[in-house]
Amino acid sequence: MTGGIRILGIDPGSQVTGYGIVEFIGALTRPIVWGGIRTDGDHSERLRQIFKAVTALIAEHKPDEIAIERVFMHRNPDSALKLGQARAAALCASFDREIPIFEYAPREIKKAVVGSGAAEKSQVEHMVKLLLGLRDKMESDAADALAIAICHSHVRLTQKLVLRARTA
Repeated sequence: MTGGIRILGIDPGSQVTGYGIVEFIGALTRPIVWGGIRTDGDHSERLRQIFKAVTALIAEHKPDEIAIERVFMHRNPDSALKLGQARAAALCASFDREIPIFEYAPREIKKAVVGSGAAEKSQVEHMVKLLLGLRDKMESDAADALAIAICHSHVRLTQKLVLRARTA
């Protein structure tokens, strides 16, 4: 089955950046690939590794859209800054292909996937696996990235249905 919209979900982090690509066909969302980009070295080297890995993912899987978690304020401003830089490194990998980017708040993602914006990580992972028909254990960063992509696919479907209702 092909001809759908491929969505790259990104859960940014300076040590592990989660990624997940799903294909959205009508109301069906199916997983393509998921995992975590593990980085090491100093901060600038970590950003370089994120950029290169996301560039390779985009080249190989050719997503049509990118959905990424919006930065939220940590208790530690330095952590928030590093998270924002990791997010920027991942997004910059898409700029030469002009892929549309969509941002979602953590609570919005949890609500779309689990039904509660206050859901725990284990609940997100459980629902991602259930929605995508996956059985094996997965890293929480990959589950979060797939949740971001699923959230975006739900938003796309809702927008399509609203547009159809307005034109009917």
